[in-house]
Amino acid sequence: MRVLETERLVLRRLSVEDSEFILEILNDPLWLRFIGDKGVRTLDDAREYILKNPVAMYERLGFGLYLVELKGKSVSIGICGLIKRDSLEDVDIGFVFLPKFRGKGYAYESASAVMMYGRRTFSLTRIVAITTPDNYGSAKLLKKLGLSFERMIKLSDNSKSVSLFISDV
Repeated sequence: MRVLETERLVLRRLSVEDSEFILEILNDPLWLRFIGDKGVRTLDDAREYILKNPVAMYERLGFGLYLVELKGKSVSIGICGLIKRDSLEDVDIGFVFLPKFRGKGYAYESASAVMMYGRRTFSLTRIVAITTPDNYGSAKLLKKLGLSFERMIKLSDNSKSVSLFISDV
C-alpha cells in the first residue's frame, strides 16, 4: 500500500513480499553497527520480522516503517518511517538505506515527507529520533531535518546510552 510520494521516491507499507530486501538491509554492516543485530538470518526470519514489527505497528497505530523505492522503477533502496517504542514517550523517526543509495539525499527527502505526514495525518506535535553517539551521519541529517540534540538516554537498564533528538512543532 502506497503511503507517500516525493519528487523521486515512493514510500509504501512493507509486506512479506519484501523479505529479501529486509534480510539484506538488516544485515548491512551499518545497520548492525548503529541499530543492532535483530537476529534475522533467513527469509523466514525476515518474514517474521516484517509481520511482528512494521505490519503489527500499522495495525495498531496506523503508521510504521515504510519501504522506500525509486519512483517509476520499483527499486527498493531503504526504509524510513515512524516508530512508537515502549521505551520512548514520543514517536520517533527512523531511516536506513542500502550502501549504494547513501549520500544522494534520499534519506532527507523521505524523512522530511514522513515527518510532515506524521504531523498532518496523526497530529504528532513532537517527533523524536535516537542514534548512537558515533553515528555522525544520522546526527547531521537529524539537525538538517530540524531536530536538535536534547540529552543522552537509555532505552532499557542494560542498553548503551543513545542520543535523543527532538522536534517540537
